[in-house]
Amino acid sequence: MEDVFQQLESGKGGLSFDQAKQRLKQYGPNEIRLEKKISPLKILVAQFKSFLILVLLAAALISFAISFFPGYEENLVNAVLIFIIVVANGIFGFFQEYKAEESLEALKKMSPNKATVLRNGQKQVVDAVKLVPGDIIFLEAGEKVPADSRVFQVRNLHIDESLLTGESVPISKHLGKLEQDTMLAERLNMVFKNSVVTSGTGLAIVTNTGLTTEVGKIAERLQGAEQKITPFQVELDVLGKKIGFLVLIVVVLVALNQMFFLQMEGNTFERLVVVFLTAVSLAVAAIPEGLAAVVTWSLGLGTRRMAKKNALVRKLASVEGLGGVDVICTDKTATLTENRMTVTKMFFNSKEVDVSGTGYDLDGDFLLGKIKIPSTEFELMLKAGALCNDASISFDENNKQVFVGDPTEVAFIVSARKAGLNENRLNRSMPRIDEIPFSSERKNMVTLHSTGGQGQTVFMKGAPETVLEHCSTILLNGKEKRLTKNHKKLLLEQNELFASQALRVLGFAYKKSKTGFKKDSLETELVFLGLQAMIDPPRKEVKQSIAECNDAGIRVVMVTGDNIITAKAIAAELGLGADALDGNAVHKFSDGQLRAAVEKTAVFARVSPNAKLRILKALQANGHTVAMTGDGVNDAPALQAADVGVSMGLRGTDVAREASDIILLDDNFSTIVLAVREGRTIFDNIRKFVNYLMTCNIAEVLVLFFLSIGGWLALAPAQLLWINLLTDGPPALALGIDPSNPDIMKRKPKKKGEGVINKRLLYLIGGVGGMKTLLLIGLFFTGLQFGNFILAQTMLFTGFILFEFVRIAVIRYQENLGLFENKWLVYAVGISLFLQLLLLYTPLGAFFSLVSFGTPGFSEMEIFFWGTLAVGVFVCWLGAIAITKMVVEATPTTN
Repeated sequence: MEDVFQQLESGKGGLSFDQAKQRLKQYGPNEIRLEKKISPLKILVAQFKSFLILVLLAAALISFAISFFPGYEENLVNAVLIFIIVVANGIFGFFQEYKAEESLEALKKMSPNKATVLRNGQKQVVDAVKLVPGDIIFLEAGEKVPADSRVFQVRNLHIDESLLTGESVPISKHLGKLEQDTMLAERLNMVFKNSVVTSGTGLAIVTNTGLTTEVGKIAERLQGAEQKITPFQVELDVLGKKIGFLVLIVVVLVALNQMFFLQMEGNTFERLVVVFLTAVSLAVAAIPEGLAAVVTWSLGLGTRRMAKKNALVRKLASVEGLGGVDVICTDKTATLTENRMTVTKMFFNSKEVDVSGTGYDLDGDFLLGKIKIPSTEFELMLKAGALCNDASISFDENNKQVFVGDPTEVAFIVSARKAGLNENRLNRSMPRIDEIPFSSERKNMVTLHSTGGQGQTVFMKGAPETVLEHCSTILLNGKEKRLTKNHKKLLLEQNELFASQALRVLGFAYKKSKTGFKKDSLETELVFLGLQAMIDPPRKEVKQSIAECNDAGIRVVMVTGDNIITAKAIAAELGLGADALDGNAVHKFSDGQLRAAVEKTAVFARVSPNAKLRILKALQANGHTVAMTGDGVNDAPALQAADVGVSMGLRGTDVAREASDIILLDDNFSTIVLAVREGRTIFDNIRKFVNYLMTCNIAEVLVLFFLSIGGWLALAPAQLLWINLLTDGPPALALGIDPSNPDIMKRKPKKKGEGVINKRLLYLIGGVGGMKTLLLIGLFFTGLQFGNFILAQTMLFTGFILFEFVRIAVIRYQENLGLFENKWLVYAVGISLFLQLLLLYTPLGAFFSLVSFGTPGFSEMEIFFWGTLAVGVFVCWLGAIAITKMVVEATPTTN
C-alpha cells in the first residue's frame, strides 16, 4: 500500500490545503460533463431538416418573392399557406421532444454532492467536485462513493457495484494486491465512483476523478459518438428523397414542354413565372406535406399513451422503431429481477422448507411441500438472522417503508418478519453488547447479546462451511445433539444443492450462557441451527411479458455482469433458454464466431461493456433490429449503439438515460411489451395514412402533369394546398388514433429494411391512384364542355376532395374496420366537407378562383355539378374496391 501513497504523493493524513488547490487546477473538477443539454433552439431547428420540409420551404420563399411583381400578388396566399402548414408541424414536434428533454433533466440525481475527507490531518466535508487524486476519503453505509479510490482500511465494507458491473450482490472489499489486468468486477481493493456503500466503513485514497474514473471513461466515449438515426427516420428520409427526385423529373419535363412546345403568351419572364408556378403546383401535389404532421401527431399520441404507462419517450421516432425490433438485449439485475435479495428456501431438522413472497414483501408463508407450517420449529434461526444483522426497516417523511443496509441482511429481516419477529423488539429485549464484524477473510459475523437476567447469547452467521467449523453440536427437534461427520456431510451437500440453483446460502449458529462469555470464546462450541438460502428473484410480471415477446416474434437475450450460475437460473425460471456463455468466451470469439453464437445463446454472463457492444453489433450484423434495456453505467455504450435504447428512470444512471431513446419511469421490463404494442400500432396507422396520402398525391401529380402537357395549369398551388389541408389534415390525423388490432402482438415483426411502402401498398397506390387520375381528368373535360375553365377547375378541385374521402372508406374496408368505429375520423370528414361547402357557397371561394353558387338552390349548373360528381364518386368506390381485392389476392403474405 505504501507504493500507492508514494505514487500519489500523499499519506494517511491526507493532502494539505495547498496541495488540494494545486491538484484541482491540474486535474480539474471531479465531475462528469455529460453531453450538453439540447437547447430549445436546436430541437426546433431539427424539426425543419426533413428533405420534404426543405422543398416546401423553398417553394414558399420563391412564391413569396414572386408576389412582389405586379400581377402576381396572389402568390402571397400560396406562400403563406405553405409556410403555415410547415411551421405548425414543426411546432408540434418541438413541443413533444422539448417536454421529453425537460422530464429527463428532472431525473438527474446521479453524483453525490458532498464527500468527507482528511486534509491537513483533519476530517472535513467538502464538495465532491473538489476531490483530487491523493485525497483520503471516508466511506460509510448509505453513501455514494465520490471518486475511484483504493481502500487501505476496511471494517465490514460492502459496496453495491451493480450499476457498473451488473453484479447483484454487494462486494466485500479487502486490502490485498491484485494483478494489473484484473476484471473490473473482481477489483476487490478498489471502490468506484457512484457505487453505493451498503454496509461497514472504510478509508480510501482517491486515484481517479472526473472523466478518468470508470464511469467517466464510459461517459466520454458516449460524448464522442454520433447521434444515431432511428430506422423510421431513415425510411422517411429515403421516401422524401424519392419523391423529390420524381418531382424533379416531372418538373423538368413540364418546363421543357411549356417553354419550347406550347405557344405561351407573354414575355420570357412571364413565361418563366408560369413554368415556376406549374413546378410549385407539382411539388405541392407530389409532396405529402401532411405526412410529417400526421407522423408527428401519431407518434405524439403514442408517447402520451406511453407516458401514462410510465414510459418516457425522448425521441418521437424511437416509438415506431421499438415496434420493429426482433431482439431485446436486457440486463438482469433490477430489470428482469427485483434487485432485492429474498430468502426462498431454508434447511433445518433435515427438512427443506420453501418461503413464499418476493422482494421486500413482509407477508409470506413457510411451506413443507405444499403444506403451511408454523415457524416455531425454526424460530431461533430466524432470530439469529434478525439479530446478527446491521440492516433496518424504517419510515421516511411520507410514512413509506425504507429498507436500509446490505440487501443480504435485509433479506434475513424480511424472513423473520414473515414469522412475526420484529427486529426492533428483538433488539430491545436482547440488546447487542459486542460484535466481531464480517470480513472476507473470516467469512462470518458474530454478535453478543444480553438477555437481561438470563445471561448472554451469541449468534453467528456466515458461509456454511465456515460456521460448521465453529460448531460442536446441532439443534435437532428442539434438542442439542453432537455434530457428526454425517451431519456435516448432509449440510454441505444441501449447501451445494442450493448453490447449484443460484441461491446464496448462509449458515446460522448460536450458544447461550447464564454467566456470560469472554471475548476469545465467542466463536467456539456453537450450536448449528440451519441454512437460509436467497436469490434476487425475477419480477412477478416479467415471465408473462417474455412469453408475449415470444408470441410477437421477439427474442429476449439476457446480457449481464452477474455470474453465469445465477444468470442461468433466472433465465430458466423466466423461460429464456438454457444456452449460456460467459464474458471470457465472448472475448475469445472472432467476429464471425460471435455472429454464429448470438443466434443460439440466451444468456451472456460476466460481460464487460466492450463485450456487450460486440454482442449487440453481432446481432445487428445478422440483420436484427435490436433494443437494449439497462440501467447501469455499464449499459450505456450498448444503449447508445442499439437501434432503440431503453433505460431505467428510478434506478438508472444519468449516463444511461442520456444514451437512451426511451426511459422506463417504473424500471419495469413489462413496460417494454406495452411500448412494442404501441410501436406496432403506430406503424400500422402510419401505413394506413401513407396508403391514403400517397394514393391521393400520385393522382394529383398525374392529373397536373397530363393537363399541363395540354397547356392547362389545372389547379393553382393555393388550391392544391387547400385540398391537402382538408384531406391530409383532420382526416389523416384521425387515422392516427385508430386502436390496435387484437392480433397485433401475435405476428412477427416486420423485416429489417422493410419500409412502410411494401409491395402490396405500392400496387394499391399505383392502381387506385391511376384509376382516380382517369376519373378526375374526365371530370375536368366534362366541366369544360358544359361551361368554362373556372367551372372545370372547380369540379376538379371538389372531385379531388370527395375522391379522397372515398379512399378512406375503401382503406377501412380493406382493414376490416367499420366506417364509424373511429368517431374522430367521422368528425374530421364532416368538418372537411363543411369547409369545402363553405368555399362553394360563400364569397370565400373568390380567394381560390372558384365558382361560387351563392345560396343553395337547384340551378342547372348546380344540378350538373353535383350530379356529375355523384356519378364520379360511385364509379371511384366500385373501382377502388375491385382494385383492392385484386391486389390483396395477388399479395397474400405481406406484413
